[in-house]
Amino acid sequence: MAYTAIATTTAGRNGHVDSSDGVLHHDLAMPGSDKANATNPEQLFAAGYSSCFGSAIMAVAGAGKVKPEAVHVTAEVTLNVNGSDYSLSVKLKPKIDGVDRATAEELVHKAHQVCPYSKATRNNVPVEIELQ
Repeated sequence: MAYTAIATTTAGRNGHVDSSDGVLHHDLAMPGSDKANATNPEQLFAAGYSSCFGSAIMAVAGAGKVKPEAVHVTAEVTLNVNGSDYSLSVKLKPKIDGVDRATAEELVHKAHQVCPYSKATRNNVPVEIELQ
């Protein structure tokens, strides 16, 4: 099964983004802008990565017959600026309730191998994982 997400942005970081299905409909602004109710690409990337990584943890837990009480993932996506060079870095902060630390570490390691966002960023975007 394949799924293709489609989004169109008008006017870049200070514009507007819509998904083809009409669910995503947001004004955009530069980080730190005073523009009310606007998001930015880094927030959208953090939302996507945190939700995908959380699903990966739950998938590997299920495959291993592990039943966490809850899975929370915070993603911190940083836009690094060095002169005119821009790059991203990511810190994932997973918290897995109801399992011991060793099990949580194993789940996080396995999730990082199967998560599509982790695969996409591997060897391209620095990703740090800090188990909570």
